Amino acid sequence: MSETAQKLKPLKTWSHLSKNRRRPSEYEIVSVGLHFSTNDPDCAWEQDAGTFMNQWYRDYREGSPVNHEDWDTFRDPDELVYRTYNIIQDGQENYVDGLIKEFDDLEHDQGLQTEWVDALSKLYTPGRYILHGLQMASVYLAKMAPASTITNCATFQAADSLRWLSHIAYRTKQLSLVWPDYGFVDNEKHIWENAPHWQGFRELLEKALIAYDWCETFVAINLVLKPAFDEACLRQLGHAARRFDDSFLGFLTDAQAVDSQRSRRWTSSLVQFLQQNEANQDVLDGWVEKWVPLGDQAIDMFCAALPDSPSAADDAKRDCWSFRAGLGLSA
Repeated sequence: MSETAQKLKPLKTWSHLSKNRRRPSEYEIVSVGLHFSTNDPDCAWEQDAGTFMNQWYRDYREGSPVNHEDWDTFRDPDELVYRTYNIIQDGQENYVDGLIKEFDDLEHDQGLQTEWVDALSKLYTPGRYILHGLQMASVYLAKMAPASTITNCATFQAADSLRWLSHIAYRTKQLSLVWPDYGFVDNEKHIWENAPHWQGFRELLEKALIAYDWCETFVAINLVLKPAFDEACLRQLGHAARRFDDSFLGFLTDAQAVDSQRSRRWTSSLVQFLQQNEANQDVLDGWVEKWVPLGDQAIDMFCAALPDSPSAADDAKRDCWSFRAGLGLSA
Protein backbone atom coordinates (compact mmCIF):
# COMPACT_ATOMS: atom_id res chain seq x y z
CA MET A 1 0.00 0.00 0.00
CA SER A 2 1.37 3.39 -0.95
CA GLU A 3 2.10 6.14 1.55
CA THR A 4 -0.64 8.24 -0.09
CA ALA A 5 -3.24 5.50 0.33
CA GLN A 6 -2.35 5.13 4.00
CA LYS A 7 -2.79 8.85 4.56
CA LEU A 8 -6.23 8.73 2.91
CA LYS A 9 -7.52 5.94 5.11
CA PRO A 10 -11.08 6.96 5.98
CA LEU A 11 -11.95 8.04 9.53
CA LYS A 12 -14.59 6.16 11.49
CA THR A 13 -16.37 9.40 12.39
CA TRP A 14 -16.17 13.15 11.73
CA SER A 15 -12.65 14.48 12.20
CA HIS A 16 -13.63 17.05 14.84
CA LEU A 17 -15.22 14.27 16.93
CA SER A 18 -12.58 11.58 16.40
CA LYS A 19 -10.50 12.62 19.43
CA ASN A 20 -13.29 11.37 21.74
CA ARG A 21 -12.29 7.77 20.95
CA ARG A 22 -15.91 6.65 21.13
CA ARG A 23 -18.97 6.69 18.94
CA PRO A 24 -20.38 10.26 18.96
CA SER A 25 -23.83 10.81 20.38
CA GLU A 26 -26.76 12.14 18.39
CA TYR A 27 -26.26 15.48 20.13
CA GLU A 28 -22.61 15.69 19.07
CA ILE A 29 -23.33 14.68 15.48
CA VAL A 30 -26.03 17.29 14.84
CA SER A 31 -24.82 20.11 17.14
CA VAL A 32 -21.03 20.41 17.24
CA GLY A 33 -18.81 22.35 14.82
CA LEU A 34 -21.51 23.50 12.42
CA HIS A 35 -20.55 27.19 12.03
CA PHE A 36 -18.65 27.68 8.79
CA SER A 37 -18.75 31.43 9.50
CA THR A 38 -16.02 30.97 12.13
CA ASN A 39 -13.50 29.54 9.65
CA ASP A 40 -12.04 32.93 8.74
CA PRO A 41 -12.10 35.53 11.54
CA ASP A 42 -11.65 38.36 9.06
CA CYS A 43 -14.34 37.24 6.64
CA ALA A 44 -17.16 35.39 8.36
CA TRP A 45 -19.33 35.13 5.25
CA GLU A 46 -18.43 34.15 1.72
CA GLN A 47 -18.35 37.67 0.30
CA ASP A 48 -16.00 40.64 0.20
CA ALA A 49 -14.27 41.12 3.56
CA GLY A 50 -15.22 44.79 3.60
CA THR A 51 -18.98 44.23 3.48
CA PHE A 52 -21.11 45.48 6.34
CA MET A 53 -22.03 41.99 7.56
CA ASN A 54 -18.41 40.88 7.78
CA GLN A 55 -17.49 44.06 9.63
CA TRP A 56 -20.37 43.47 12.05
CA TYR A 57 -19.08 40.01 12.93
CA ARG A 58 -15.52 41.28 13.27
CA ASP A 59 -16.71 43.94 15.70
CA TYR A 60 -19.27 42.05 17.77
CA ARG A 61 -18.20 38.41 17.67
CA GLU A 62 -14.49 38.09 16.84
CA GLY A 63 -13.93 41.51 18.44
CA SER A 64 -15.66 40.64 21.71
CA PRO A 65 -13.52 41.15 24.84
CA VAL A 66 -14.60 37.66 25.93
CA ASN A 67 -12.47 34.84 24.53
CA HIS A 68 -12.02 31.08 24.71
CA GLU A 69 -9.40 28.85 23.12
CA ASP A 70 -12.01 26.47 21.65
CA TRP A 71 -15.61 27.64 21.50
CA ASP A 72 -16.76 24.34 19.98
CA THR A 73 -16.08 22.50 23.24
CA PHE A 74 -19.12 24.10 24.90
CA ARG A 75 -21.95 21.64 25.55
CA ASP A 76 -25.60 22.10 26.44
CA PRO A 77 -26.06 20.26 29.78
CA ASP A 78 -29.43 18.94 28.52
CA GLU A 79 -27.95 17.94 25.15
CA LEU A 80 -31.11 19.00 23.35
CA VAL A 81 -31.49 18.64 19.61
CA TYR A 82 -34.44 19.58 17.44
CA ARG A 83 -35.95 16.10 17.71
CA THR A 84 -35.75 15.83 21.49
CA TYR A 85 -36.83 19.45 22.01
CA ASN A 86 -40.02 18.72 20.09
CA ILE A 87 -40.68 15.54 22.03
CA ILE A 88 -40.36 17.40 25.34
CA GLN A 89 -42.43 20.37 24.26
CA ASP A 90 -45.12 18.17 22.73
CA GLY A 91 -45.68 16.83 26.23
CA GLN A 92 -45.63 20.37 27.63
CA GLU A 93 -48.16 21.54 25.06
CA ASN A 94 -50.45 18.60 25.80
CA TYR A 95 -50.33 19.56 29.47
CA VAL A 96 -51.16 23.22 28.76
CA ASP A 97 -53.93 22.25 26.34
CA GLY A 98 -55.35 20.04 29.07
CA LEU A 99 -55.31 22.93 31.53
CA ILE A 100 -57.06 25.20 29.05
CA LYS A 101 -59.80 22.64 28.39
CA GLU A 102 -60.31 21.77 32.04
CA PHE A 103 -60.59 25.36 33.26
CA ASP A 104 -62.73 26.33 30.28
CA ASP A 105 -65.14 23.49 31.10
CA LEU A 106 -65.27 24.76 34.70
CA GLU A 107 -66.11 28.30 33.44
CA HIS A 108 -63.13 29.48 35.44
CA ASP A 109 -62.89 32.96 33.89
CA GLN A 110 -66.51 33.78 34.73
CA GLY A 111 -65.74 33.34 38.42
CA LEU A 112 -62.71 35.64 38.61
CA GLN A 113 -62.81 38.62 40.97
CA THR A 114 -63.11 41.93 39.12
CA GLU A 115 -60.04 43.31 40.91
CA TRP A 116 -58.03 40.42 39.57
CA VAL A 117 -59.50 40.73 36.07
CA ASP A 118 -58.27 44.32 36.06
CA ALA A 119 -54.83 43.12 37.22
CA LEU A 120 -54.72 40.54 34.42
CA SER A 121 -55.45 43.21 31.83
CA LYS A 122 -52.54 45.32 33.11
CA LEU A 123 -49.98 42.77 34.33
CA TYR A 124 -50.47 39.55 32.37
CA THR A 125 -51.82 40.00 28.85
CA PRO A 126 -49.37 42.82 27.92
CA GLY A 127 -46.61 40.31 28.70
CA ARG A 128 -46.67 39.10 25.11
CA TYR A 129 -44.69 42.22 24.16
CA ILE A 130 -41.77 41.44 26.43
CA LEU A 131 -41.83 37.80 25.31
CA HIS A 132 -41.60 38.93 21.70
CA GLY A 133 -38.61 41.07 22.65
CA LEU A 134 -36.99 38.14 24.43
CA GLN A 135 -37.56 36.05 21.33
CA MET A 136 -35.84 38.65 19.12
CA ALA A 137 -32.89 39.01 21.51
CA SER A 138 -32.47 35.23 21.72
CA VAL A 139 -32.48 34.97 17.92
CA TYR A 140 -29.78 37.65 17.71
CA LEU A 141 -27.70 35.73 20.24
CA ALA A 142 -28.22 32.55 18.21
CA LYS A 143 -27.06 34.31 15.05
CA MET A 144 -23.97 35.87 16.64
CA ALA A 145 -22.77 33.07 18.93
CA PRO A 146 -19.25 31.74 18.20
CA ALA A 147 -20.27 28.07 18.44
CA SER A 148 -23.20 26.08 17.06
CA THR A 149 -23.80 24.49 20.47
CA ILE A 150 -24.45 27.96 21.90
CA THR A 151 -26.60 28.85 18.90
CA ASN A 152 -28.80 25.82 19.48
CA CYS A 153 -29.43 26.75 23.12
CA ALA A 154 -30.38 30.30 22.19
CA THR A 155 -32.63 29.05 19.38
CA PHE A 156 -34.58 26.79 21.71
CA GLN A 157 -34.84 29.71 24.15
CA ALA A 158 -36.35 31.82 21.35
CA ALA A 159 -38.81 29.01 20.59
CA ASP A 160 -39.83 28.93 24.26
CA SER A 161 -40.61 32.66 24.14
CA LEU A 162 -42.72 32.21 21.01
CA ARG A 163 -44.67 29.34 22.57
CA TRP A 164 -45.56 31.30 25.70
CA LEU A 165 -46.31 34.46 23.73
CA SER A 166 -48.84 32.36 21.81
CA HIS A 167 -50.41 31.07 25.01
CA ILE A 168 -50.78 34.59 26.41
CA ALA A 169 -52.37 35.68 23.14
CA TYR A 170 -54.84 32.79 23.40
CA ARG A 171 -55.66 33.65 27.01
CA THR A 172 -56.10 37.31 26.02
CA LYS A 173 -58.82 36.34 23.55
CA GLN A 174 -60.46 34.01 26.06
CA LEU A 175 -60.62 36.76 28.69
CA SER A 176 -61.97 39.27 26.15
CA LEU A 177 -64.94 37.02 25.45
CA VAL A 178 -65.90 36.81 29.12
CA TRP A 179 -64.85 40.31 30.21
CA PRO A 180 -65.33 42.56 27.15
CA ASP A 181 -65.15 45.83 29.12
CA TYR A 182 -61.57 45.46 30.40
CA GLY A 183 -59.70 46.21 27.19
CA PHE A 184 -58.41 42.71 26.50
CA VAL A 185 -57.00 42.42 22.94
CA ASP A 186 -57.27 46.18 22.32
CA ASN A 187 -55.31 47.90 25.11
CA GLU A 188 -52.17 45.82 25.64
CA LYS A 189 -49.94 47.88 23.35
CA HIS A 190 -50.96 51.13 25.05
CA ILE A 191 -50.33 49.59 28.48
CA TRP A 192 -46.92 48.22 27.44
CA GLU A 193 -45.84 51.60 26.08
CA ASN A 194 -47.29 53.84 28.80
CA ALA A 195 -48.16 52.07 32.07
CA PRO A 196 -45.51 52.86 34.73
CA HIS A 197 -45.20 49.26 35.91
CA TRP A 198 -43.95 48.09 32.47
CA GLN A 199 -41.51 50.90 31.76
CA GLY A 200 -38.62 49.34 33.68
CA PHE A 201 -38.85 46.14 31.66
CA ARG A 202 -39.40 48.11 28.47
CA GLU A 203 -36.25 50.17 29.03
CA LEU A 204 -34.22 47.10 29.93
CA LEU A 205 -35.45 45.16 26.90
CA GLU A 206 -34.92 47.96 24.40
CA LYS A 207 -31.39 48.61 25.65
CA ALA A 208 -30.59 44.88 25.64
CA LEU A 209 -31.67 44.72 22.00
CA ILE A 210 -28.87 47.16 21.10
CA ALA A 211 -26.17 45.43 23.15
CA TYR A 212 -24.53 44.23 19.96
CA ASP A 213 -21.57 42.33 21.40
CA TRP A 214 -22.73 38.72 21.38
CA CYS A 215 -21.63 38.04 24.94
CA GLU A 216 -22.98 41.29 26.34
CA THR A 217 -26.32 40.33 24.79
CA PHE A 218 -26.02 37.01 26.63
CA VAL A 219 -25.30 38.77 29.93
CA ALA A 220 -28.09 41.34 29.50
CA ILE A 221 -30.70 38.75 28.53
CA ASN A 222 -29.81 35.52 30.31
CA LEU A 223 -28.25 36.90 33.47
CA VAL A 224 -30.43 39.98 34.04
CA LEU A 225 -33.58 40.37 31.93
CA LYS A 226 -34.80 36.77 31.87
CA PRO A 227 -34.17 36.17 35.59
CA ALA A 228 -35.98 39.44 36.39
CA PHE A 229 -38.89 38.48 34.14
CA ASP A 230 -39.00 34.93 35.50
CA GLU A 231 -39.03 36.01 39.14
CA ALA A 232 -41.38 39.01 38.82
CA CYS A 233 -43.68 38.23 35.88
CA LEU A 234 -43.88 34.48 36.44
CA ARG A 235 -43.16 33.51 40.03
CA GLN A 236 -44.53 36.58 41.83
CA LEU A 237 -47.45 37.01 39.44
CA GLY A 238 -48.25 33.33 39.89
CA HIS A 239 -48.23 33.72 43.67
CA ALA A 240 -50.59 36.70 43.42
CA ALA A 241 -52.86 34.73 41.08
CA ARG A 242 -53.30 31.98 43.65
CA ARG A 243 -54.14 34.55 46.34
CA PHE A 244 -56.98 35.70 44.08
CA ASP A 245 -58.17 32.12 43.40
CA ASP A 246 -56.78 32.09 39.84
CA SER A 247 -55.09 28.72 40.06
CA PHE A 248 -55.22 28.49 36.25
CA LEU A 249 -52.63 31.25 35.87
CA GLY A 250 -50.64 29.73 38.72
CA PHE A 251 -50.40 26.44 36.84
CA LEU A 252 -49.49 28.23 33.60
CA THR A 253 -46.65 30.17 35.21
CA ASP A 254 -45.41 26.97 36.84
CA ALA A 255 -45.33 25.28 33.43
CA GLN A 256 -43.48 28.22 31.89
CA ALA A 257 -40.96 28.09 34.72
CA VAL A 258 -39.92 24.61 33.54
CA ASP A 259 -38.54 26.20 30.37
CA SER A 260 -36.93 28.95 32.43
CA GLN A 261 -35.08 26.41 34.55
CA ARG A 262 -33.72 24.73 31.42
CA SER A 263 -32.58 28.14 30.19
CA ARG A 264 -30.79 28.72 33.48
CA ARG A 265 -29.00 25.38 33.19
CA TRP A 266 -27.37 26.22 29.88
CA THR A 267 -26.78 29.80 31.02
CA SER A 268 -24.92 28.49 34.07
CA SER A 269 -22.88 26.10 31.93
CA LEU A 270 -21.90 28.85 29.51
CA VAL A 271 -20.82 31.18 32.34
CA GLN A 272 -18.67 28.40 33.82
CA PHE A 273 -17.27 27.71 30.36
CA LEU A 274 -16.33 31.38 29.95
CA GLN A 275 -14.74 31.43 33.40
CA GLN A 276 -12.19 28.86 32.20
CA ASN A 277 -10.41 31.90 30.80
CA GLU A 278 -9.62 33.98 33.90
CA ALA A 279 -9.46 37.18 31.85
CA ASN A 280 -13.18 36.86 31.11
CA GLN A 281 -14.24 37.21 34.75
CA ASP A 282 -13.68 40.97 34.98
CA VAL A 283 -15.51 41.50 31.69
CA LEU A 284 -18.50 39.48 32.86
CA ASP A 285 -18.58 41.25 36.23
CA GLY A 286 -18.44 44.63 34.50
CA TRP A 287 -21.39 43.80 32.28
CA VAL A 288 -23.39 42.38 35.19
CA GLU A 289 -22.79 45.54 37.20
CA LYS A 290 -23.89 47.60 34.20
CA TRP A 291 -27.18 45.74 33.64
CA VAL A 292 -28.33 44.71 37.13
CA PRO A 293 -29.57 48.20 38.17
CA LEU A 294 -31.92 48.16 35.18
CA GLY A 295 -33.09 44.67 36.16
CA ASP A 296 -33.73 45.69 39.76
CA GLN A 297 -35.58 48.80 38.61
CA ALA A 298 -37.79 46.68 36.32
CA ILE A 299 -38.63 44.32 39.18
CA ASP A 300 -39.44 47.19 41.56
CA MET A 301 -41.74 48.93 39.08
CA PHE A 302 -43.61 45.78 38.05
CA CYS A 303 -44.02 44.31 41.51
CA ALA A 304 -45.30 47.62 42.91
CA ALA A 305 -48.41 47.06 40.78
CA LEU A 306 -49.02 43.48 41.96
CA PRO A 307 -52.05 43.40 44.26
CA ASP A 308 -51.62 42.00 47.76
CA SER A 309 -47.87 41.40 47.21
CA PRO A 310 -45.89 43.60 49.62
CA SER A 311 -42.70 41.50 49.55
CA ALA A 312 -42.77 40.56 45.85
CA ALA A 313 -40.01 42.91 44.69
CA ASP A 314 -37.61 41.98 47.49
CA ASP A 315 -38.24 38.27 46.96
CA ALA A 316 -37.74 38.53 43.19
CA LYS A 317 -34.50 40.53 43.48
CA ARG A 318 -33.16 38.14 46.12
CA ASP A 319 -33.75 35.13 43.85
CA CYS A 320 -32.07 36.89 40.91
CA TRP A 321 -29.11 37.78 43.12
CA SER A 322 -28.87 34.18 44.35
CA PHE A 323 -28.78 32.83 40.79
CA ARG A 324 -25.93 35.12 39.72
CA ALA A 325 -24.03 34.81 42.98
CA GLY A 326 -24.10 31.04 42.61
CA LEU A 327 -22.13 31.50 39.39
CA GLY A 328 -19.47 33.60 41.07
CA LEU A 329 -20.66 36.85 39.48
CA SER A 330 -20.96 40.27 41.06
CA ALA A 331 -24.69 40.05 41.62
